[in-house]
Amino acid sequence: MLESNCNFFVVDDHQLIIDGILGMLKEEANFTFLGSANEGYTAEEKLLELGGQLDLVITDINMSGQTGIDICKKMKSAFPSVKVLIISMYQNNTVIREAMMAEADGYILKTSGKKDFILAIERIMEGGSYYSEAILPIIYQEFKKEQEKVDALAQLTSRELDVLKLIVQEMTSEDIAKALFISKKTVDNHRQNLLVKTGSKSSIGLVKFAIKAGLEIQ
Repeated sequence: MLESNCNFFVVDDHQLIIDGILGMLKEEANFTFLGSANEGYTAEEKLLELGGQLDLVITDINMSGQTGIDICKKMKSAFPSVKVLIISMYQNNTVIREAMMAEADGYILKTSGKKDFILAIERIMEGGSYYSEAILPIIYQEFKKEQEKVDALAQLTSRELDVLKLIVQEMTSEDIAKALFISKKTVDNHRQNLLVKTGSKSSIGLVKFAIKAGLEIQ
């Protein structure tokens, strides 16, 4: 359950999907529906109007006008604090890679159940990321093809590496604090240092960095 209110917007070319999402979230606490759109350009216009009122955009990928990837890029550029969760039927390397490069906070398949959907939202609203288990192997396979050793990895302290490994495992700052027996404030400080040292903008950016750097997670 979310601890604070989440203002969300849904983009999908099938009204049935939008209605289904609203039905699920109406049963959960602290969710406020701010609107929806069935087409990319209409979605962009409405989203830009709402701007800072939004906390979360839930969007499909394939629809008329602009794609969900386009919408994600524009929202991240205009309103970096707004989280973006992509829901899609696509389970191929190219699309998933594009979603990660667009800094999507999460990517979940439409075949997923309500439990995974709610978990994905909770995870990204707490500052983490969420990519369906079914597509995680695809992500690693794709990025390992162009894996490169990044000099910045050598600049990280052992504790920063510990924190980074847990971020890759999609843990929140609170979870990491408990795992490492340190305070949440200390974790947040390490997270900020990691963002600066790696040139990343978000948690998913840190995940991308770790994969491309060949960081051993286990």
